[in-house]
Amino acid sequence: MRLLQKFKRGYGSGSKGHTNYAYTIPRVRAMKSKLLPKETYPRLMNMSIDEITRFIGESGYKEDVDELALTYEGVDLIEHSLNRNLSVTFRKLLNISEGEVNFLISEYVKEYDIWNIKTIFRGKYCRASTKEILESLVAGGTLTYTFLSSLAGKEVEDVISEFEGTEYYPILKNYNGTNLSDVENQLDKLYYAGLFAVAGGSKSKDRKLFAKFIRAGIDIKNLMILFRLKRAGITDPQMIGIMIEGGLEIEPKDIQKLMPLSFEEFIEELDNYSYWKEISDLVNPGMQSLIDVETRLKKYRLKSAASFSHVYPLSIVPIMDYMLTKQNEVNNLRIIVRGKAANLSDEVIREQLVI
Repeated sequence: MRLLQKFKRGYGSGSKGHTNYAYTIPRVRAMKSKLLPKETYPRLMNMSIDEITRFIGESGYKEDVDELALTYEGVDLIEHSLNRNLSVTFRKLLNISEGEVNFLISEYVKEYDIWNIKTIFRGKYCRASTKEILESLVAGGTLTYTFLSSLAGKEVEDVISEFEGTEYYPILKNYNGTNLSDVENQLDKLYYAGLFAVAGGSKSKDRKLFAKFIRAGIDIKNLMILFRLKRAGITDPQMIGIMIEGGLEIEPKDIQKLMPLSFEEFIEELDNYSYWKEISDLVNPGMQSLIDVETRLKKYRLKSAASFSHVYPLSIVPIMDYMLTKQNEVNNLRIIVRGKAANLSDEVIREQLVI
C-alpha cells in the first residue's frame, strides 16, 4: 500500500452516523464571523506588500505567518501562509463534523487533491524545480502535505506508481508525456463523478442539498468554458468532451445546443438561463475580456450560497457556504498580493476581486 492517508474521522465510511448540528453549525458560524469584512479590501489595496504581511499577521492568519516567517518573506511568506491557513481550516471542519456531513466534506475537499496532482504533473511537464512545485501545492484536501511534498522531487514514473491502488491510478497510468490536458480533464471529471456518487447514495436531505450546491457550481464552470470557447471562435462539437456533466440548469442537451453556436448566437441563447440576468449588462459581441463576467458569476455563486444557507440553517449548506467564502477570501488576498508584486494597476487588480 502506498502512502495515501485518509482523515481519521469517518472518511470513506462517513455515509452513516449522526451529525450534531447543534455543535457544528455554531462553530462554523463563529469561524465565518472571523473572515475579513468587505471593507478590508480597499484598505489592502492601499498597502505595500510588507504592510499587507503585517496586517494578515495580526488577523486570523497570525499563527500561519508566525510559523513560516523564519523560512519565507514577502510574497512567498503570504502565499505559504494563505495555503497553510486554508489547509488547517478545512482539516478543522473535518475534525468538528461527524457522520454524513464529515463524509461529504471529505469528498468536496478532494478538489485540492486533484489540484495538487495536476500541479505536480504540470511541474514535471514544464521542468519546474522541486522548489517551484512545492510552492504551488495547497494541501487543503485529503492528501497530506508530507505525501505531496515527497512526490515533488520524484520522476513521473515514480509519482504515478505512488498512486497505485487509488482511484487516480487508472487515469495517471495512461499519461505518456504528451497528453497532459486529457489527463487533467479526466481527473476533473473523476472528481465530479465522485461527488455525484456520494450525493446520490441516499435520499437524505443533506445529500440532496449537497448535490444542488455542487450542480450550481458546475453550471458556473461550464458557462466560463463556453464563454472562452466562443470568444476564441471555437464551435467544434467535439469540444463537448471537456465539459462537465451534471449542471443544475445547463444539461448535456443544452451543451450540445450551445457548442456549435457563434459568440453572437451563444449570447442570444443565454437569455434562457437564470444566470443571464446577472451578466447581461457586461456581455456584448465586441467585448475584449471575460474577467468581469467571471467575477460577476463568482459573486452570484457566493450570494446564492449565502441565501441558500439562510433557508437551510441546520444542514450541510452553511458549512459549504463557509468553505466557499473562505476560499474566496484566500483567492482575493492572493490576487492583491500577486498583482502588487507584478506592478499591476489598482484598476486591473480590483476588477478581479470577488467582493
